[in-house]
Amino acid sequence: MTEGDSKIGVLIANLGTPDATDYWSVRRYLNEFLSDKRVIDYPAWLWQPLLQLIILSRRPYATGANYKLIWDKERDESPLRTITRDQTDAIRALIQEQFGDRVLVDFCMRYGNPSTPDKLKEMVDAGCDRIVFFPLYPQFSTATTATANDKLFEAAQKMFKQPAIRTVEPYFHQPDYIASLANSIREGIAASGTEPDLLVCTYHGMPERYIRMGDPYRSQCMETSRLLLAELGWEEDRLITTFQSRFGPEEWLKPYTVEHVAELAKAGKKNIAICSPAFSADCIETLEEINGEICEAFEHAGGEVFTYIPCLNARPDHVAVLTRMIKNSLEGWA
Repeated sequence: MTEGDSKIGVLIANLGTPDATDYWSVRRYLNEFLSDKRVIDYPAWLWQPLLQLIILSRRPYATGANYKLIWDKERDESPLRTITRDQTDAIRALIQEQFGDRVLVDFCMRYGNPSTPDKLKEMVDAGCDRIVFFPLYPQFSTATTATANDKLFEAAQKMFKQPAIRTVEPYFHQPDYIASLANSIREGIAASGTEPDLLVCTYHGMPERYIRMGDPYRSQCMETSRLLLAELGWEEDRLITTFQSRFGPEEWLKPYTVEHVAELAKAGKKNIAICSPAFSADCIETLEEINGEICEAFEHAGGEVFTYIPCLNARPDHVAVLTRMIKNSLEGWA
């Protein structure tokens, strides 16, 4: 194969989703997710018996029920897979406008399907000798960006024909990303027809211990919030940062979203808007946890207006951000 015949692959990665909402589909997904040492780093001799015998015997029922609440019955898939496909299709159209069919664009999941190893093999088999890999996480975390990269390189380790690989850097502070977030918030508030007392920026949580070990996630989340506040042009007390999805007995990043929104309601903040800057696409943590558990906690504490601002998803300005990042990574290759 000559240089002119070779292709370049752009592989976009998101967290993952079960293939269906039944017990065994959810169990397979949770087993892969919760067995990842980047996510739960307890010793296997301690964690695996607890996971296999207790957690995975019960949790798939509750998680499956939550997925059923948001499941796209027409496509028979989770919103995360639908949105990631829509993002990929939009990015592909923009990339191929400039580079044609020489650059292939597809997506994969860290957990579940389409799997990272399968999609990497497809690209190499299609003639891609260079790969740009883009984990769709604005802020870096060992439990998101790092494990997505791990999975890709693990798959490449098993290949006899190994492509050159570039990974796309986190974009938590990029001006066009911040502008897209601000646009979505202005539009969401305008659509609600009411001005909130404040905006809650809720990020996925992680154990405090990970930060002490060097994970930059919290500092990058706080920087996103700071830049977003400046872009909105609001007073400092109109935006707060919280963390959701706590799991297990350890201390996680605080304040906890579900508890803090209840405290806000009791303190007289009856009208809040909430957004999720750490998620590039709406998923169970946003559509069910925020609009379910967190909303209920706010309302039960006396809150009156709860406005959820959707993730950036396949908004044109968000797609433009992601496409620009990819084009930067293609420099010298295409």
